[in-house]
Amino acid sequence: MIYVIGFLAQICFSGRLLFQWIMSEKAKQVVSPSIFWLLSLLGSYLLFFYGWLRDDFAIILGQFISYYIYIWNLDIKNNWKKIPRPIRYILIATPFLAISYMFSESRAFISQFFRNEDVPLWLLIYGSLGQIIFTLRFIYQWVYSRKRHESILPLGFWLISLLGSAIIVSYAIVRHDPVLILGQSTGLVVYIRNIWIL
Repeated sequence: MIYVIGFLAQICFSGRLLFQWIMSEKAKQVVSPSIFWLLSLLGSYLLFFYGWLRDDFAIILGQFISYYIYIWNLDIKNNWKKIPRPIRYILIATPFLAISYMFSESRAFISQFFRNEDVPLWLLIYGSLGQIIFTLRFIYQWVYSRKRHESILPLGFWLISLLGSAIIVSYAIVRHDPVLILGQSTGLVVYIRNIWIL
């Protein structure tokens, strides 16, 4: 069941890339469609739970960093308020509830995620570094887009994606994580193609 959640998340992430790629090819330029951000949010939500169920802090960290940037992009494209209000409240509240739980159960959280025998500390640091680099692409995209008051996927976004994804794939190979291997490997083609288009 845990892998089902992870693969559903990766289907969302792969779907967002596929839609973005097809729409960019049609437009003959790199575009930032709303469906990209909606699938990003859904995939992030699912992958957060996958990381939690796998006791994998590196995955959880990656989702925390970019989560609200997805919401910002949906909002600037005037699509956030089209999501029913109760669902928006759940989406906004979930990370805060998770952080509250982590702080209230800090000893159990540290034991569960940082003293996991399946993930040695060096591997956790390496995987977290990959997630941080991979997720920094969204911070870069957000800063770039805010300055222009529109949602844009610039060249730096794709270059950072390529580097971060390569690190995550190598982390996933060591962790024997088919969800991350499949999800990240498929994105490499799209990242390279968007760099080529730009």
